[in-house]
Amino acid sequence: MMVNMQVEIDNQIINVHVQYGRRKKSTIHMDAFGRVSIKVPKDMTEETIRSAIEQYRKWITDNLRKIAADKDTTNTREYDDEGKFLHLGKEYLLHELIETDGLSEEELKLKLKKFYFASCKKIIGERIKIYQNDLKVKPKSFEIVESRTKWGTCSSDKKLTFNYRLAMAPLEVIDYVVIHELCHLHHMNHDRSFWRRVGSIMPDYKEKEQYLARHGQAMTF
Repeated sequence: MMVNMQVEIDNQIINVHVQYGRRKKSTIHMDAFGRVSIKVPKDMTEETIRSAIEQYRKWITDNLRKIAADKDTTNTREYDDEGKFLHLGKEYLLHELIETDGLSEEELKLKLKKFYFASCKKIIGERIKIYQNDLKVKPKSFEIVESRTKWGTCSSDKKLTFNYRLAMAPLEVIDYVVIHELCHLHHMNHDRSFWRRVGSIMPDYKEKEQYLARHGQAMTF
């Protein structure tokens, strides 16, 4: 069962997505867009859930500030030879990624997006070939898309999609998203069997999730 709950933290109303299930303890998560979710035991009371969220007050506010700061940085980027943009987790000057001579800002944005799409398609294709052998699965197809809310998806007919902005992330973070979606070919939900499967290939996958939560808002242009 899933419900939405509103909590007040530092005079700010936070919407929290609550997911009940068969588990012994609660775990909290914030995605790259600042949305908070918590997984709790199925018999946990609302009062106990609010108390659990309260324990993460500082963690929530610190991450929301970081996301806001990253967004401000993104909004002030310069589209010229000295502008800096992410590729595979590192910052590059714009002219190191694409040809910039004689192009307007809109033309530069379009060319940069095409660069990220092409780069992401190449990298994802290479990583799928590696990990599909390890996991003994094979997707029907994969596609690079633009999404505001998802890093990757897996459909019931074994088609995968990946967000082009992953080209801005470090390779090991891209690997995590690839492994995550390939594991969905075995397990379509996020049950314990799914996470065990992910962990069998990438034991430190939670660190990669945390990277996306902390830096995902900055992975744009």
